[in-house]
Amino acid sequence: LYRLDDSAQFETTQWQKVDPDADFTTQFRLEGLEPARQYHIAVEFGDSPDGDLKRLAGKFRTAPAADAIQPVMFTVVTGQSYPDRDSPDGYKIYGEMQKLDPDFFVHTGDILYYDREAKTVDLANWHWQRIYSMNGLLDFHRNVPSYFMKDDHDTWVNDAWPTMDSHFMGDFTFQQGLEIFPQQVPMGDLTYRTVRWGKDLQIWLVEGRDYRSANDDPDGPDKTIWGAEQMEWFKRTVQESDATFRVLISPTPVVGPDRGNKRDNHANEGFQHEGNMLREFIAAQENMVVVCGDRHWQYVSVDAVHGVKEYSSGPVSDQHAGGWSNDKILPEHRYLNVIGGFLSVTVEHRDGKSVLIGRHYGVDGKLLNEDLFGPE
Repeated sequence: LYRLDDSAQFETTQWQKVDPDADFTTQFRLEGLEPARQYHIAVEFGDSPDGDLKRLAGKFRTAPAADAIQPVMFTVVTGQSYPDRDSPDGYKIYGEMQKLDPDFFVHTGDILYYDREAKTVDLANWHWQRIYSMNGLLDFHRNVPSYFMKDDHDTWVNDAWPTMDSHFMGDFTFQQGLEIFPQQVPMGDLTYRTVRWGKDLQIWLVEGRDYRSANDDPDGPDKTIWGAEQMEWFKRTVQESDATFRVLISPTPVVGPDRGNKRDNHANEGFQHEGNMLREFIAAQENMVVVCGDRHWQYVSVDAVHGVKEYSSGPVSDQHAGGWSNDKILPEHRYLNVIGGFLSVTVEHRDGKSVLIGRHYGVDGKLLNEDLFGPE
């Protein structure tokens, strides 16, 4: 059931059966929603429509129309390992993000870690249940619209690619990991997509595991993370967009800097050819910026060659932070902090101009850094 915030009348969807072969999940679309409106939603469930029913209620806001000028704010996280939770309700940041009342939320991946805790399909599904039955996450997601992306650990194993061979995962395969993800989170037809949020903001959520070459292949024009079809879609839709700000949200870094021993992302030498091409394309666009996950530290960096700016959200808890040191400040860094927390991105008007503001927060909700991105 769902209704507009100022309406007393609920609209009712048809009953749907959950799929026992897909961890008892189901998904459905709500059609005909009005832009920039708050809706209340209630999900009723039970053994049958005529039996004893339980109800879970929440709310969400829809995106403004593409010609609407109004402020938009969203939050971004990455890397939440179950052993590294820091609250009885799961993770502190979910309550802190909810206080900010974001228009939407993006999880950039590593939502859970199969290679630590789930070596079978049943265990993988159980781990999704375990994390998303925690009160902090449950309360957050029933009140904040959310987009989910996957990375290596919630696909299969560390730095995974489709043809990778790993005896470490037992009977659990890469393909099974691909099948589980869109069952567990609402996704649509593809795991890459673009969404418009008003006149000033359009985001691109990309897929970094399904189409990639092997990490240990020689670098060159044919080596890819995104695949040719996704890359063509990305460039075309970016060039077609008239949004003031265009934000690429990537599960892995595009700018970095990253550690020299890594070879899994566009900031690494292993994918330097495609990385340079991508950074050159982004730099040629007006007011385009990158937000990334995967790295276990917060940063703002600017590519020394092309001038592309990237915001790294950092992991969801301090216990999960690491992999860099605060005294290793490189010329690309505008902000660096090896800490858990989250990133907020706000688009608003100041003195008649649209600006984009990236803000990093600690796990306790304390503002740690503010960075302005926009026209000179």
